Amino acid sequence: MTSLAIERLCVFGLPPVQFVNLAAGLGCRYISTGLTPMSYNPHGYPKWSLRDDPALRREMIAAMRDRDVSISLCEGFGVRVDGDVREYASDLDVLRELGVSRINAASSDRDLQRTLDQFARLAEMAAALGIETTIEIGPGPISNLAAALTAVRHVGQPHFRLLIDTMHFVRSGSGPADIAALDANVIGYVQLCDAPLRSKHSSYMEEALYERMVPGTGELPLLDILTALPEHLVIGLEVPQRSLAEAGVGPHERVARCLELTRGLLARRGPRPS
Repeated sequence: MTSLAIERLCVFGLPPVQFVNLAAGLGCRYISTGLTPMSYNPHGYPKWSLRDDPALRREMIAAMRDRDVSISLCEGFGVRVDGDVREYASDLDVLRELGVSRINAASSDRDLQRTLDQFARLAEMAAALGIETTIEIGPGPISNLAAALTAVRHVGQPHFRLLIDTMHFVRSGSGPADIAALDANVIGYVQLCDAPLRSKHSSYMEEALYERMVPGTGELPLLDILTALPEHLVIGLEVPQRSLAEAGVGPHERVARCLELTRGLLARRGPRPS
């Protein structure tokens, strides 16, 4: 059965315990997070750090236990030209403490071979702590499905899988038939949003980080994508809406509408093609 998560981009730096309570209040058992908030902070939330504040970690662990909410994904694991993923060892220890089941990795290093080797090292480090690693298609060396599958084959471990971000996936030239053709075990996570088929923003990353559309209100073939996906996956709603936040609309109201329309789409989903 499909479970829904609220992704961190939806809430623009909402402090962790408040995020847990928001999810529980909206009937979601999962959230994604980073160890620190986004820099964009339209609601003036106080700064926080799950990396540096053990007391905050304890408060979040208690809140997740009390509200039956878990962290389905942690973002912020990038491969950089001048970096080494071994630097993330202490962060992974923090995630194990928080009970995180999965991290998402991306790369800005255009050297594909180095990117693949760094992915493999990160996946090995995470797996040693019982944490799965996903990668997604997007700007950078993993720019399409073929590159993502090359990475999966290179790492060659069941704990290293694809994250399907619907905007990046469709904009890169793939669609529902490509998902249906994949081995279901290759897909580890989904981030769901809607968007125009072609960007109307001057900056792709501005759109991705700050202004996506509620599922069912854009042009992506979301119903067909949801039908093609395995049913056991966690689907995270990744719908940042900066224009609404700056108009004073809070995270509860923004996310509630996303959940309502997404649940409607899921109710219309057919059986996955065999």
